[in-house]
Amino acid sequence: MTNSTITLADDLTITRMGYGAMQLAGPGVFGPPKDRDQALAVLRAAVDLGVTHIDTSDFYGPYVVNELIKEALYPYPADLHIVTKVGARRGDDASWIPALSPAELKAQVHDNLEHLGLDALDVVNLRTAAHDGGSTESIADSFTALAELQQEGLIKHLGLSGVTIPQIREAQAIAPVVTIQNLYNLVRRHDDDVVDYAAEHGIAFASFFPLGGFSPLQSETLTKVAARVDATPQQVALAWLLQRSSTSIVIPGTSSVAHLRENIAARDLVLPEDALTDLNTIA
Repeated sequence: MTNSTITLADDLTITRMGYGAMQLAGPGVFGPPKDRDQALAVLRAAVDLGVTHIDTSDFYGPYVVNELIKEALYPYPADLHIVTKVGARRGDDASWIPALSPAELKAQVHDNLEHLGLDALDVVNLRTAAHDGGSTESIADSFTALAELQQEGLIKHLGLSGVTIPQIREAQAIAPVVTIQNLYNLVRRHDDDVVDYAAEHGIAFASFFPLGGFSPLQSETLTKVAARVDATPQQVALAWLLQRSSTSIVIPGTSSVAHLRENIAARDLVLPEDALTDLNTIA
């Protein structure tokens, strides 16, 4: 079994197996869930199964997912940490619109506080406009705005999403960074350097779309390895991420309690070296 938790600050220890709440919204991460009771059940099951790290954002829905989290889990357990994101808003057509000005970011932080029922947010990730990473644009003004809210006590810790190493360094010159959340999985490994940088600096690297997102991972090699270790391909993909570095964390999402249990079981799966060797050939 890999180390099940990671400590990022004196007041921030989270389970490396987290839960991503995005899929609790309706189709396209927009509107209410198809089954509200099931959505609430999934959130409660995640906490019952020992997850202390839930990833969310007020632009999921919008507002819908944060309101579900509050309904299901408030008052929150003392060890539960909710990580949220700012940097975008939703159009009436469900489009994703960058919203990175200081005024927009501050409004989003207050919206997250309101809909989650919190006085301070545990972690706020700045979602960049280039959400797939690879951008060279400065994030100084946006990150400074969040750092100011941290100084005011509305945010405890800061993170980044969709960023490159130069952007991480730029942010670190302004305020400490405890989490990085980029698109990364067994097949999509363009950010290997970011994973390694995070490990070197004690920053949690959260893989979003760890199972491929809206196009699930498909690989004959993955299927064969899963059969060898008596696990599902999805469990192997999550276990690979947890073994990828000492600070890797995962936030698989689902709207099914059964699927949630299957995902969380991957935290106990330790892949042997020959399996890792085979899996590393996929990308």
